[in-house]
Amino acid sequence: MTMHPDSPTPTESALAHATFIISSEDAPPDTWTAFFGIFPSRTITKGKPYLLPSGRLSSRPGKLNLWALESKAAVQSDRLEPHLRYLIERLSLPRDGLRERIERAGARMRFFCYWDNETGDRLPHVSEATRKLIESAGGVIEIDEYR
Repeated sequence: MTMHPDSPTPTESALAHATFIISSEDAPPDTWTAFFGIFPSRTITKGKPYLLPSGRLSSRPGKLNLWALESKAAVQSDRLEPHLRYLIERLSLPRDGLRERIERAGARMRFFCYWDNETGDRLPHVSEATRKLIESAGGVIEIDEYR
């Protein structure tokens, strides 16, 4: 992952963040870079080694093509909504032709959300407007809760 000098440093104790992911068997990551006109946080090209979050190279080739944009370094909030809104804005969603392009590529589009709930008293909230926008584009929201 390449960090830009003007990017804020991620908060180590962040209790929430989100990652927009498009994965597919056939459409290489460059397809999505060209479509969105922005560079991803990370990519995996099917059949090739890839960088792990640790910065090391994988010992096995990627099983799928993957294009991901992360909110962690850019958003300082322990709530999901600001992270999802950041991704929506960066991707300029809704975007004409995205749903059709995803379907043609046989791709899967999701917003993967990290939710730290060690105390057990936090409830993740995604507004109805955000949920509807993501679903109308053909995406799903997945919340992975950690206790």
